[in-house]
Amino acid sequence: MSELRTFHAIVLVDGTGDVSRRAGSVAGLSLCERAVRVAHRAGAANVTIVRSADDRRRLGADWQASRASAVLVVRASDQVVHVPLVKPLIEAGVTALAVAPADAIAADLAAGDYAGALLAVGIDADAVVAALAAGDDDGAIAARLRPRAAAVPHGEIARHPARTRDERRAAARMLYRIIHKPQDNALTRYLYRPVSFPLTRLFLRTPITPNQISYLTAVLVLLGLWLTARGSVGEAITGTAVVLIASYVDCCDGEVARLKLLSSRFGAWLDTVIDELASLGYMVALGVHCQRHYGRDYFGHFATDPWIAATWVGIVTYALAIYFVYYNIIVVVGSANSQDYVGRFEVVPGAAPNTVRLRPAATQPIAPRRELHPVLKWIATYAPYGIRRDFISWATLAMAIARITHVAFIGLVLGGAVSAVVLSIDHVRLLRQRRAIQRSGQVLVLE
Repeated sequence: MSELRTFHAIVLVDGTGDVSRRAGSVAGLSLCERAVRVAHRAGAANVTIVRSADDRRRLGADWQASRASAVLVVRASDQVVHVPLVKPLIEAGVTALAVAPADAIAADLAAGDYAGALLAVGIDADAVVAALAAGDDDGAIAARLRPRAAAVPHGEIARHPARTRDERRAAARMLYRIIHKPQDNALTRYLYRPVSFPLTRLFLRTPITPNQISYLTAVLVLLGLWLTARGSVGEAITGTAVVLIASYVDCCDGEVARLKLLSSRFGAWLDTVIDELASLGYMVALGVHCQRHYGRDYFGHFATDPWIAATWVGIVTYALAIYFVYYNIIVVVGSANSQDYVGRFEVVPGAAPNTVRLRPAATQPIAPRRELHPVLKWIATYAPYGIRRDFISWATLAMAIARITHVAFIGLVLGGAVSAVVLSIDHVRLLRQRRAIQRSGQVLVLE
């Protein structure tokens, strides 16, 4: 297995089986558009689309100009493709054919059959480009390569035939599986996704980008905060409901990004920054609401307005909690998603001599050291959801409807304070681990 430096991609959408131009879109993209984005996502330096005989005649010049070490060929004339079709080929780094695994979602191919993507390296790449330029289809080329090429089973959610309307609908259902993230908790999976996904399907029919959906979320949040802070309970209910709606719209940006292959680091950061500022802003807006609605003397006569004082406590503790979380995920975990926060790490040997790395010591926020009673185990599993925005949005709306917005505000402030204390303990433990590694003379390798 060799390291693949650069590769050129060729997307085939011509031939007698071409349905891509009349098939419409599948999950928001045409067959050709999706294949091109798959190639770019896999790391292609550039992509050539072959739609006609003239395009084939120009292949040789494009290949020579690319100066790539390998060529990736993806057939998009009659199938929907996704990254797991080609990623195993790139990881193999040798001349290889994508083949159907035994447990493939699409049932049109038998296990081991060529699946419509191949990677050719070195002299094989020159031969493949020449054959395509001469008019050969990828299936015939794959048959000639098979005796010496590696057969690499494609990953899950990789391809699906799209020749008929029913097949395209089945292909869309296959792609829709990727809306779920590994970090999704039970609330997200069963309370949010069933509502956000129909909205996502509407967004897929428009040119709206995931980042524009994030901006729409921010506008809805600002509207909700303004309404909440105005003073009356009715406006607080409306404002809280708008913030809750924004949290549903917020799910759509990631879903659209995954389905349209538009995920980006900037988009991930934009989404998470809006999330954190929305949580902080809602706490502040609710504090202003309480100050206006209940008055500064609600708890008695004090030199300082208790609502304003509590709001500042919330601002400070929320800011500290955000700092601790993002130090953890950026510096150690290497993520832009606060759901990837790790509370405790253990030091384990690294791959190279005199190196160590930090490994999560527990996969759950509450990790008991012994087997618990089923009821306690259920509490340990689901209690952490109570401090997540998914739960808080619904809980605060219920409290607003019950006209106990002051209870909701106090709960948010206390929750922020408790979170800051717990996270600060994790943070200090992490800093001590890093300093101990430094004093030992070992090198910490961050993943």
